[in-house]
Amino acid sequence: MRFLRKSLTGLFLMALTLGLMVYAGALVRDAVTARMADEPRVPQARERVFAVNVVTVTPETITPELSAFGEVQSRRTLELRAATGGTLMAFAPEFVEGGRVEDGQLLARIDPANAQSALDRADNDLLDAEAEAREAQRAIGLAQDELAAAEEQVALRERALQRQQDLVARNVGTAAAVEAAELALSSARQAVLNRRQSLATAEARIDQAATRVARAEIARAESERRLAETEIRARFAGTLSDVTVVAGRLVSANERLAQLVDPNALEVAFRVSTQQYTRLIDDAGRLREAPVTVTLDVFGTNIAAKGALSREGAAVGEGQTGRLLFASLDAPRGFKPGDFVTVTISESPLRGVAVLPATAVDAGGQVLVLAEDERLETARVELLRRQGDSVLVRARALAGRDVVAERTPLLGAGIRVRPLRADGAETPEQPEMLELSAERRARLVAFIEANNRMPAEAKTRILAQLGESRVPAQVVARIEARMGG
Repeated sequence: MRFLRKSLTGLFLMALTLGLMVYAGALVRDAVTARMADEPRVPQARERVFAVNVVTVTPETITPELSAFGEVQSRRTLELRAATGGTLMAFAPEFVEGGRVEDGQLLARIDPANAQSALDRADNDLLDAEAEAREAQRAIGLAQDELAAAEEQVALRERALQRQQDLVARNVGTAAAVEAAELALSSARQAVLNRRQSLATAEARIDQAATRVARAEIARAESERRLAETEIRARFAGTLSDVTVVAGRLVSANERLAQLVDPNALEVAFRVSTQQYTRLIDDAGRLREAPVTVTLDVFGTNIAAKGALSREGAAVGEGQTGRLLFASLDAPRGFKPGDFVTVTISESPLRGVAVLPATAVDAGGQVLVLAEDERLETARVELLRRQGDSVLVRARALAGRDVVAERTPLLGAGIRVRPLRADGAETPEQPEMLELSAERRARLVAFIEANNRMPAEAKTRILAQLGESRVPAQVVARIEARMGG
C-alpha cells in the first residue's frame, strides 16, 4: 500500500508539472504572436524648454577699473651707517626696532676721545699758523722801512757824487774823491737791492703764513667733522628698522647700524602689462595722474587708502615685461613698507557700454539674445574690458534686449527658453500675526513650560515669541494642535 501511494503521488506531480509547462508555452506563444501582430507606435516628440537667467543690455557711461598687485615702499629711506670706527656708547631710548625719532635727534655716539684729541691738535696748529702770520706781517713792515732807509742812502750818495763832480769842474776837487763818491753810490744801490730782496722774502713769508693758516683751518674743520661724525643723528622724522647695535659694540667705518623710514611718505610700486599701460597714458604719451585705491586685506578687514599715479619706471628691466608704475598715497594710515596690496586704477570713462556677466560672452565675442518668440539667436558684441566676473561690451544694436547670463553647451541659436529675470523675484510674504487675549496667552505659556521633552533653547525662543504683543499665527496653530484644542 505504501508503494502504491508513493507511485500515485509521483504520477500526480508529473502530470501537474507537464500541465504547467504546456500552459507556460501557450502563454509565451500568445505573447509572441500578439507582439508580432501589433503595429509600432512612434512616441510624440515634445520640444524641450530650458529655463535661463537673462539680463537686459543697458548702455551707460562707465569708468573701468584696472587691478594689479604691488608692494608698499617709502620714498624716503635712509641707511644709518657709522662714518668712523670705534666703540658705541650713549644710546637714545628710541634707538630700537620700531622706534620713532625726530629730525636731528641724537641716536647714538661713538667714543669721541681720538676725534677730540685730533681736534685739539688742529686747534694748536691753527694758533701756531696765526702766530706765524702775525710775525710775517711785522717782518714785512721792517723790510719796508729798511728799503726806505737804503733808498735814502742812495739819494745822499747821488748828491755827494754830484757835488764832487762840480768841484772837479771848478778845478777844486780831485778825481780820487769822485771815484770814492761813485763807489759809495754803487754800494748804496747794492744795499737797496738787498733790501728789496728782503722785502720780497717777507712778502713770500706772508703768503706762506696765509697758506699755513688755511691748511690749519682745513685740518681743524676736518677734525670737527670727524668729531661730529661720532654722533649718529636722524636726518628726518621717521621710524627705525633693522636695528643691529648693542652698547659697547666695536663698529667699523661704513658699517650699517639701522634703517630710517619715513612712514608718511609711502608709495606703492606695481607692474602692469603693456596693453594696460597704453590705457593709462594721454595723447602726448605721458602718464596720467589717474586716481588709485590701494587695499590691504587683513583677515577679511580691508585697509584702504587713496592716491594717484606719480611716475613710471625708466626701463623695463632685464627679464621683466610690462611697465613698472608708482603711485603716491595721500593718507597711508595702517600701511607699512613691504605690504603686498591690491591696486585699483580708474581709467578714462567709456560711453555707450554695457556691463554683462563674463559667462554671457563666448570666446568669439558672441552672446545669445532672446527673440520675440522666446527663442535664442546669436549676436556679436565688442569686448572692451574684463573686470572680475563681469565684462564691458559695446553693442548699441542690442540696447534694451535680454541676453542669456550663463551660457551652457545645451543652449544655442533657435532653442526655446523660459527667461528668468532678476528683477522679477517675488517678495516673500510676511507671516500672519495675531493679538492674543490674556487667557489664551497664559494657556499657551503654561503648556510650553510644562513640556519637558522640548529643548531648552527652543522653549526659550517660543516663550520669547509668546511674550510679544503680536505672535505669529503659525506658531499659535502648531501649539494648539499639540494641545488638542
